[in-house]
Amino acid sequence: MKLVRLGRSDLMVTPICLGTMTFGEQVDGPQAFSIMDRALERGINFIDTAEMYAVPTRAETYGATETIIGRWLAQRPGARQRLVLATKVAGAARGMGWIRGGRVEMLAQDIIDSCEGSLKRLKTDVIDLYQIHWPARNVPAFGNPYYDPAKERGGATVLEQLQAFETLHKQGKLRYIGLSNETPWGLAEFVRLAEQHGLPRVATLQNAYNLVNRAPDNGLDEMMHRYEVSHIPYSPLAFGSLTGKYDVGGFDGAQAPQARMTRYESVRQGRWGRAQCLTAARRYNELARQHGLSPTRMALAFCYTRWSVASTIVGVTDVAQLDENLDAWGTGLDADLLAQIDALRREFWDPAN
Repeated sequence: MKLVRLGRSDLMVTPICLGTMTFGEQVDGPQAFSIMDRALERGINFIDTAEMYAVPTRAETYGATETIIGRWLAQRPGARQRLVLATKVAGAARGMGWIRGGRVEMLAQDIIDSCEGSLKRLKTDVIDLYQIHWPARNVPAFGNPYYDPAKERGGATVLEQLQAFETLHKQGKLRYIGLSNETPWGLAEFVRLAEQHGLPRVATLQNAYNLVNRAPDNGLDEMMHRYEVSHIPYSPLAFGSLTGKYDVGGFDGAQAPQARMTRYESVRQGRWGRAQCLTAARRYNELARQHGLSPTRMALAFCYTRWSVASTIVGVTDVAQLDENLDAWGTGLDADLLAQIDALRREFWDPAN
């Protein structure tokens, strides 16, 4: 794999990134070590995590994923120097009383405190890419498509957030910054204020992107291109629905008794568990089979080959899944198949947005 540059930074990463939100919940420590060892063995140099992981989120597993990665790094001399390590600070923490003592608002100091906590858990001196997991302000996100100005709340302004990042950057604790689950206005405002005040400039944007949620194609892709901000999308398999594992029996089917959608009701209640999402995913999966591809391979190839995607974040629960995801690299989708994919999008639009 040829390395790609993230934004205007000097971070050079593989076009596939190992996502780790399953570590500490679905995946125990030894399994996680095996997955990370395999990723490193196969040349992956980019790992993404977050302070709030594992997922589904709960107080008992807050910070668990970073802790596992930190133990792995401590036991693998030289591994840290080979990796671009990304993590995230939680945004406005509504419904997560274990974060910041139950305070919803994210203040500038919280960015600094969270970074310190992540550094300790990860057992590293610097974070290569430090991201805001979701906005501190009121935004439509995680399946809610509508902005409601009546829900405005307090918290750090965009300028204050950038100033906190600058403090950490000057202290040598982070190299570059990124955003996640962000809106077009948010991206524009972070770039504008950074350039106006000489503060750290956003290098990446990490939003969901897959066949059943192509929302970034609705104009955000142009913004990222013109601002030179790299998209590092997550959930290319739509929480497993684009693998075909739920095609028979749905989310309660015996085909996938240990899968995330089967095990966790809280996940099924979200955007990925919508009936229309599963219906659309089944149609895409059938299209893949008609073209001699596994659903997983087609869904991943769609992300891997998009001009607007720099590095695709893949999350797995075992080494075999990781190998399957990596083996899909290099798969091409011909013009006829892409046209049929677009036709299905016109029929279903983005049911997981």
